[in-house]
Amino acid sequence: HTHIFPPFVRGDREPFLRDEPAFRLLYDSTKAKLVGATELIDQMDRSGIDRTVVFGFPWTDHDLMRRHNDYVGEAANRFPDRLLPFVCVNPKVVQAPEEVERCLSAGMRGAGELAFYTEVLDSSVEEILEPIASSCRNYRVPLMIHTNERVGHWYPGKAEASLKVIYELIRAFPDNRFILCHWGGGIFVYELLKREAREVLSQVAYDTAASPFLYDPAIYAVAVKIVGAKRILFGSDYPLILPDRYFEEMAAAGLTEEDQSWIKGRSASKWLNLDPD
Repeated sequence: HTHIFPPFVRGDREPFLRDEPAFRLLYDSTKAKLVGATELIDQMDRSGIDRTVVFGFPWTDHDLMRRHNDYVGEAANRFPDRLLPFVCVNPKVVQAPEEVERCLSAGMRGAGELAFYTEVLDSSVEEILEPIASSCRNYRVPLMIHTNERVGHWYPGKAEASLKVIYELIRAFPDNRFILCHWGGGIFVYELLKREAREVLSQVAYDTAASPFLYDPAIYAVAVKIVGAKRILFGSDYPLILPDRYFEEMAAAGLTEEDQSWIKGRSASKWLNLDPD
């Protein structure tokens, strides 16, 4: 997955840093790049990327959330063969379900990345996400959730969401397809459990976003062995990291060409219903 921002945010981020705590957490530093659709397409061309999932940011301001989703939708209309737009909302904003419905009815390909960067998740998230999950089921599109590991070093965007909460969330919506970002915070390891977990998590795909910053390249081989390449989706988190670095790590991990081809695109084609079969 990738992130793009409209010109009015890229041109002056200061007002949004003041009013949006999650945005401030991630983009307070000028080293945190903000890019637009054209810059994304240019990088895709340089890296040999055919298509990419793209979305905005989970703003707390409803008007800002709507304007950003409109920008993402317009970008996808400009580059229909390259960009796969997801509707991005803050699930705790009262208008979030309405916004998800609006964007999915207009043809967006999924909902996400739904993230809770500045609060601790608990079981109430199931009730909050129910109407959004319902829309995703109705349109037969995936729901993408920000997840991360709970141990190790801290970094901006490392959320306080336990794997148990994520697991129970997935179990609460057995008819939804999920994409868990950033390797699902490592939850895929629990698919080795003999009872229940493999079945509950069977509707989950895991993306690789930010992997070079977080994990040894060996994670690719470990994850393929546990869940199979067909449930691993290449995500770059661009502009955080360039795609080429991921491809180098996949090769260094000793993955077969077949497994690499699934991770680099074939898995996403199936998960996003792009496969003509």
